[in-house]
Amino acid sequence: MAIVATSEMTIKAFLREHIDALRRRHAVTVIVNTGEPGFLAALGMPDVRVIPVNIARQISPWKDLSVLSELVRIMFRERFDIVFSVTPKGGLLGMLSGFVARVPVRIHMFTGQVWATRSGMARRILKAADRLIARLATRLLVDSESQRLFLVEEKVVASARCRVLAEGSICGVDTERFRPDAGAREMIRRELGIAGEVPVVLFLGRLNRDKGVLDLAQAMADLSAAGRDDWHLLVVGPDEGGLRARMKEICAMAAERLHFVDYTDQPQKYMAAADIFCLPSYREGFGSVVIEAAAVGVPALASRIYGLTDAVDDGRTGLLFAAADVPDLARNLSRMLDDPALRQVMGENARQRAQTLFSSKAVTAAFVAYIDACRQEREASRV
Repeated sequence: MAIVATSEMTIKAFLREHIDALRRRHAVTVIVNTGEPGFLAALGMPDVRVIPVNIARQISPWKDLSVLSELVRIMFRERFDIVFSVTPKGGLLGMLSGFVARVPVRIHMFTGQVWATRSGMARRILKAADRLIARLATRLLVDSESQRLFLVEEKVVASARCRVLAEGSICGVDTERFRPDAGAREMIRRELGIAGEVPVVLFLGRLNRDKGVLDLAQAMADLSAAGRDDWHLLVVGPDEGGLRARMKEICAMAAERLHFVDYTDQPQKYMAAADIFCLPSYREGFGSVVIEAAAVGVPALASRIYGLTDAVDDGRTGLLFAAADVPDLARNLSRMLDDPALRQVMGENARQRAQTLFSSKAVTAAFVAYIDACRQEREASRV
């Protein structure tokens, strides 16, 4: 089995547990853009082969053609039974090379559509790429039911050809790692200089326009302008969109209550320090970070878009607001800030739901069973 992904981070963040389980039953090769071919061995998986291939996230026609040629050579040489891909570029190149090399089982998992927030020619080109991936794959997975319905409505996939494993999400949540932690809460708040139990609103993820972080900054600024100073905003993640300076400018009158952390490999600690997790995205495949926060007992405030409507049970584990609607976001923030009891009940509900529906063990078991079934069908076809 080959697993094709664009970045090492994707493998570590979303597929690590799946690979660890699969390697005990299948010969697994990971084809990924990495400068450290031994990264899986360092994570306790020395029997998983890693083949570094320079797959870029951004479109680069000549480089992409070169990478495609390299992948085709790998596929012909290795004669894989199954190729599985994630991410848009990994899916396009993985499914193309698998098709050319006649890999019998080609599986792609959709985890969100870049084109959902685009318009014009860019939307048409990116959407056509997803349609091509769907045609080249022999099987399709989607990481949320609402995203599956969106893809069907947009005529990217046929309903009968795609499915969602378990209750959704690409990998679920490790409920042992993500859990309430009073010690971490106290430590992070002390490091950031946040006194007492003043509510902390947390955004954790990449800072780019599609994540709606400027809307969040404006909503917090509007609360300050209305005289509210009972909050801190904690923003954790790489500034890939160059938006931090703009967020600081928007929140200038509340600068002392705005905190930034570039990167962390321990997101659960920052979640433990928070009271409200906010994800004001314009597009998401599922919103795994929402159920991670839920497992820590933190309720969510998220935009009402496909993917996030699966991750948040509106009114029970958090609140949903209209995407890109700053006044609606501010109203819902104010409601949650005003009501500690509501936050507590929603947080408890969120943790219970994460444990019941989205545990990583359940999602990994469903994924492994799916791959086992694919292998069995392949072996039966040879008889």
